[in-house]
Amino acid sequence: MKPWDGLISEEEQRAYAAAGFGRRAGLGRKPALLVIDVQYRTTGTRPMPFWEAVAEYPTSCGQVAWDSVAQIRRLMSLFRSRGWPVLFPHVSPKESFDGGRLAAKVPALMTVPAESYAFVAEVAPQPGDILLPKKHPSAFFGTPLASYLVDLGVDTLVVTGCTTSGCVRGSVVDAFAYNWRVLVPQDAVYDRSATSHAVNLFDMAAKYADVMPTEEALAALGALP
Repeated sequence: MKPWDGLISEEEQRAYAAAGFGRRAGLGRKPALLVIDVQYRTTGTRPMPFWEAVAEYPTSCGQVAWDSVAQIRRLMSLFRSRGWPVLFPHVSPKESFDGGRLAAKVPALMTVPAESYAFVAEVAPQPGDILLPKKHPSAFFGTPLASYLVDLGVDTLVVTGCTTSGCVRGSVVDAFAYNWRVLVPQDAVYDRSATSHAVNLFDMAAKYADVMPTEEALAALGALP
């Protein structure tokens, strides 16, 4: 069963399939792992129900975030064992000059305490990982991400983190536009809205990425030379 089954009608899914959408592109030979915005501001300091989490940090996604962290940790373990690149696109604490349309649209993002921007310890960067501070949803916008990937010879991006409908989707679309193969482990990305999470996974699977459970992703990645 796919995350969007029961939400996207069978008729709509058939319409996409009839147009040829949704085929899997497969993996290349040199993957890199993107861990996007897995910081305490999006998870909370511990697993807790959503409404408790947002009382701590208004940008937290609650328990679903910690469920995804467990899956990201599994993927990260494989990448580290293979010596494959791990990159951390992340938002740094907001300054007054970062306001712009963001402050007007989502003012809470400008007031989250600085300590909440720390990486979640279970999947935190290690020496040799690449840190990519960003100011906007896509991990590519205004960052040297593409340059690093070219230098590393990467041909496939495994995209994890937060949020499915925002920074994950923006990064996936841009990666696709640059002609990288993209894999999204569906339970290693998270969102505060279950509906938005499922709909965006459906759309990415149809157009931009291979979407599958982490278990299946690990098997496919583990089979690479």
